[in-house]
Amino acid sequence: MPDLDTLTPKDHAEEIAIFRGEIVGALTRQELDHGELRESLVALAATRYRPPKAHGTRQYSVSTLERWYYAYQKGGTAALRPERRSDAGRAQDLTEEQRKLLCDIRREHPSASVPVILRTLVGDGRLGKDAVSAATVRRLFTEHGLDRIPLRDGAGPKTRLRWEAERPGALWHGDVCYGPAIIVDGIKKPVRVHGLLDDASRFVIALEAHHTEREVDMLGLFVRAIRRHGLPDGLYLDNGSTYRGDNLSVACARMDVSLLHARPYDAPARGKMERFWRTLRDGCLDFLGTLSSLHDINVRLWAFLDEHYHKVPHASLMGRAPGVVYETAERAPDRFDEKLLRHALTVRVRRRVRRDSTLPMDGSDWELDQGFLAGRLVTVARCLVDGDEAPWIEHEGKTLTLRPVNPVGNAHRKRPPRRGPAAASAVPNNIVRFDPPTVLLDQAVGRKPNPEENTP
Repeated sequence: MPDLDTLTPKDHAEEIAIFRGEIVGALTRQELDHGELRESLVALAATRYRPPKAHGTRQYSVSTLERWYYAYQKGGTAALRPERRSDAGRAQDLTEEQRKLLCDIRREHPSASVPVILRTLVGDGRLGKDAVSAATVRRLFTEHGLDRIPLRDGAGPKTRLRWEAERPGALWHGDVCYGPAIIVDGIKKPVRVHGLLDDASRFVIALEAHHTEREVDMLGLFVRAIRRHGLPDGLYLDNGSTYRGDNLSVACARMDVSLLHARPYDAPARGKMERFWRTLRDGCLDFLGTLSSLHDINVRLWAFLDEHYHKVPHASLMGRAPGVVYETAERAPDRFDEKLLRHALTVRVRRRVRRDSTLPMDGSDWELDQGFLAGRLVTVARCLVDGDEAPWIEHEGKTLTLRPVNPVGNAHRKRPPRRGPAAASAVPNNIVRFDPPTVLLDQAVGRKPNPEENTP
């Protein structure tokens, strides 16, 4: 059962929209001409994805990815919510056996053209004449990443290019660095430094030391950075399971921030963040000494940023300092809004109210004044922006407050009526006759009932 510490899509349609946005969202943040866009879509079509609630992986055609791309570019995540297919129920040109046969031949003979493959299969009787068109086969090969030109030119690794976001705020890198453990009250505790780095300026947006490496830690850091610097266009994280949960995914989708993950086992793709960690180690982390609190570590980290890193010329910035580049560069209009942030980080779950007007949540009991909700299922909401904020109930368009249960105080409280005055006045004044024992006695002695006596 989900709880208020887990941010999940409100329905399957939003889950599908977030999934599609994660595939094509990165492309919308790049400056691509038509040819480059086509190449990028073909590359995505060659990758297998696991849709939400699916048991297996699948690929998507270039045309489908292109449709998602333009829809996301125009309307954000909301435009990617699925609709009923216009070709539902239409017969497919190829059977599953034919698809497998054609793909196997292309894999074993990548230099063979589509006309040669079809001519050969028709000639030896494995395909009927005009059973399938060459265009259909080409689409099949594109969907499975079996295009002739890439296969013919070789399947080696791509050429790695030096790249950079077009402006500050376009892309933030997020990662964790392991620091030296500290002794707190005689107990050895780990140190995990969470950081956010702006790609275009190398400016450190946020840096904090924690004892844990959890998604909620990065989410809290992200929220504080947004309040100070505004919303980025994209957030680029490691591929680890820590950053693959629903909290970051759903929150970024609701704020139209593209959540990107590095490819597995591709360390150079995280080069900018790794280079900063090396600078931080050489100039600060390796010289912390015998500190005994996270506060002592954090103030030294922030001093290192303010007094050294942000002021020193950076080689990749042509000798300019990260602080100067970040402060003087032109940025896109600030899209930050506290209301949008609260909406993005509001969790909703279903809970049943107990008979004593209380309900459990996150290890604590909460109570409400509306006794008529006892025994009913209600929607409970909580905003993750402020961990100390109390949850609330959303019922029939109204917001009902919750408060921690105070059993001692309740012992001296006057019991409020379960229903309001309107409900009490609705009870009829007349009394309906209902006497099961007398009815049985009448049946036993043979007395006939008199309906007029039972009418009030």
